[in-house]
Amino acid sequence: MKEIDARGLACPAPVLKTRAALQEQEPHSLRVVVDSASAQQSVQRFLESKGFHTKLDQNGTGYLVFGTRGSIPEEQSEPSGKRNAEDLKKIMVICSTDRIGFGDEALGVKLMINFLRTVKEMGNELWRLVFLNNGVKLTIDGSEALDDLKEYEKGGLKILVCGTCLNHFNLLERKQVGETTNMLDIVTSMQVADKVIFI
Repeated sequence: MKEIDARGLACPAPVLKTRAALQEQEPHSLRVVVDSASAQQSVQRFLESKGFHTKLDQNGTGYLVFGTRGSIPEEQSEPSGKRNAEDLKKIMVICSTDRIGFGDEALGVKLMINFLRTVKEMGNELWRLVFLNNGVKLTIDGSEALDDLKEYEKGGLKILVCGTCLNHFNLLERKQVGETTNMLDIVTSMQVADKVIFI
């Protein structure tokens, strides 16, 4: 079994180190050690996207991801029956704050909630919704936006939430919607998107 020690590495380095190991040796099974739950989830999602069956564990030295190569899964980046027309654009919206604008904070929060409730008007062209920095607070318990975000996710919209940001604010355990992600996922999504909107 191939062993990868990715402790002490900042996002997205654990995923990049795992990807490099797969490219170099193509192991049938591997064990990746990281030092945060968000890195563990990011490595797990990466391995599963490459056709590995995964199992998670934890010991005194860190968080563990065990991967065994299986069959390549069907593409999961697009929900079934959605966005299959060639002329549809892929719009990626990045929310790096929990409010819009400066001045009155209460107004800024209200504007962000209204934006998230209205963004569905983009229709099937809305392809990714990404939360970074203070924006991750919109995905945790108690957020006014939570019900809307859960409804979007249920409808097939991919929601990505920055794991490094969740860890920084000690909010990883409070996240209620979306996939914990890393900067590699975000950058590669930006490459695929036809349009990226920053809020």
